[in-house]
Amino acid sequence: MTLAAGIGGMIFILTAFILDEFVPAFNQNTWRYNAMNILGSGLLAYYAFTIKGWPFLILNLVWLIVATIKSVEILTRQ
Repeated sequence: MTLAAGIGGMIFILTAFILDEFVPAFNQNTWRYNAMNILGSGLLAYYAFTIKGWPFLILNLVWLIVATIKSVEILTRQ
């Protein structure tokens, strides 16, 4: 289950990155991009916690917080 969370998180973040690079309508200022980063970093943070990967945990917690703040900003502008 832990490995599945890590793989799922990786897929969400990489998919968001690839779409941001190649699909103009899918970028850092869309809630969809940030939602994928929230899901991905949350799953990766869980994975990092379970394997005691502390630097990786901190990285993903910061990523999660930033994506959440950005999502709130985007949704409140609409």
